[in-house]
Amino acid sequence: MKREFFIALSAGLLMLSFDVYAQNTTIDNGVSKATGAVKGLFKKKKAANTTEASQGSVSGSADNTSSTATPQGGDNYKVYSNYDFVPGDKILFADDFTADQDGEFPAHWELMHGQGVTNKVGGYEAFVLTEGNYVRVKPRVKTASYLGDAFTIEYDTYFPPGSYGLMVFFTKTSQEGNQEASVHVGKNEAAYSGTDSFDANLPASLGEENYPNKWHHIALAYKNPQLKVYVDQARVLIVPDAHMTPESVHFGGIASQDAPLIFRNVKIASGGGMNMIGKKFTDAKIVTHGINFDIDKATIRPESMGTLNEIKAIMTDNPDLKFEIDGHTDNSGTPAHNLTLSQERAEAVKAQLVSMGIAESRLTTKGLGDTKPLSDNSSPEGKANNRRVEFIKM
Repeated sequence: MKREFFIALSAGLLMLSFDVYAQNTTIDNGVSKATGAVKGLFKKKKAANTTEASQGSVSGSADNTSSTATPQGGDNYKVYSNYDFVPGDKILFADDFTADQDGEFPAHWELMHGQGVTNKVGGYEAFVLTEGNYVRVKPRVKTASYLGDAFTIEYDTYFPPGSYGLMVFFTKTSQEGNQEASVHVGKNEAAYSGTDSFDANLPASLGEENYPNKWHHIALAYKNPQLKVYVDQARVLIVPDAHMTPESVHFGGIASQDAPLIFRNVKIASGGGMNMIGKKFTDAKIVTHGINFDIDKATIRPESMGTLNEIKAIMTDNPDLKFEIDGHTDNSGTPAHNLTLSQERAEAVKAQLVSMGIAESRLTTKGLGDTKPLSDNSSPEGKANNRRVEFIKM
């Protein structure tokens, strides 16, 4: 497996030379090459409006734009039609970096080696790792061992030209000594390195020129002993046996001022996969955390299609099954606004399932806002657990 290590450590602080943000108008149409969105990227700046463009199922921002209850993904949803990633059912850690001040180290992370700061990249708050071979950071989780036999990890990453690409390190401490394995996604391939090593080329739609200068959604699904790696709509790598049960996770890799590692919207969850396809459905309800929306809107994110595809399959296999779709938010924003938003989101989910072939008569909707939390809203992961869509059997 060919690996290229980009080590470009300069004497002193250098202005970032890549103008990646201007090249991707779908990310930030307001940025031009002349102005350079990277200008002052690593300078401490005044805190920005943290609700501006965050991804995920976050509720209650300053943007009160409503969305109609019609499918909005178009062709983007179609490319996710075979997407089968389903996130875990309990959020262990979540951070979108919107609560952190630009130019500062994020509060919910621990620096192990190198350097990194939060900053706005192409209009999104992100964690930017700037120095280190290897730079390493880890989420602050209350327990040292929190992953276990089944878990999922999701994050979005931006790949500047010259970047090596973010790595995810799995760690475990045992009587036999420390174990470690890593997953690396670069512009050409995805690779796993552990007791065994595996790699696979990215599909043409993602590789080479199609990978840099864009945000990509990465999803990892571990179910002992197998590991699956997804990039955007494609499952790109399967590791049949990871030869370890990871306890914790670190993020990092080779970074420099000229080729930083950039990521955002980190979500770690226990469990994963409903495994209901082809079985008689008898449960009272399905609680999902995999249907995500643009901030404070009812626009469904394309990566939600793994969960939606699973719900469609369950309803196809159980033709008499009917669901009430319940939308839930965290307690950000006013109760009245959250109630309206949750109703709009439930209606958007119904509209999407109808567009996928489920009869409208089999689905009803209800918005419950922040009235039925599953967790305390005092932490990011608590809020993430409360933002959910439930399917109640009727």
